[in-house]
Amino acid sequence: MDLGMAQNWFFLVIALAMVAASLVVVTSRNVMHAALMLVAALAGSAGIFILLGAEFVAGVLVLVYIGAVIVLFLFGVMITRVGIGRSNTLDHSNPWPAAAIAIGTFAVLAGSAVAFFGDEKIDGVSPVRTSDIGENIFNRFVVPFEVVSFVLLAALIGGIVLARKDPES
Repeated sequence: MDLGMAQNWFFLVIALAMVAASLVVVTSRNVMHAALMLVAALAGSAGIFILLGAEFVAGVLVLVYIGAVIVLFLFGVMITRVGIGRSNTLDHSNPWPAAAIAIGTFAVLAGSAVAFFGDEKIDGVSPVRTSDIGENIFNRFVVPFEVVSFVLLAALIGGIVLARKDPES
């Protein structure tokens, strides 16, 4: 088995695991289980980026999405004191219309992509060094980088304000 064939098998395994985890995310009645399966789906996407040779993007995905967003989501669930266990308010009595809409949407999008881009050839890209990405972030895109840091700071302050107890009650 050559390296290309092994990469295809790894891609297939990771993609199937991502699809399974994503299905659990949208069908689970337990918020914590859904969040943990979202971690698995995001880890799978990081694995696919590694297979594509984009290790920096995979590392950023793990740090930002898995390390920060999911922790923030779980932190928010625990702070707001919503039920962490099973929720009976999530109605699963008739999932077939939603499944039909999802399959139809996928069919329309896939058909459109094939119709518009079916004959296109993808040009090879030259590899990008991580140092080039760092130079662009901290030189060319320093203002958007700082704006994002202030937005994250505002979200952190908002979470602290929501989490603290009201002294009047």
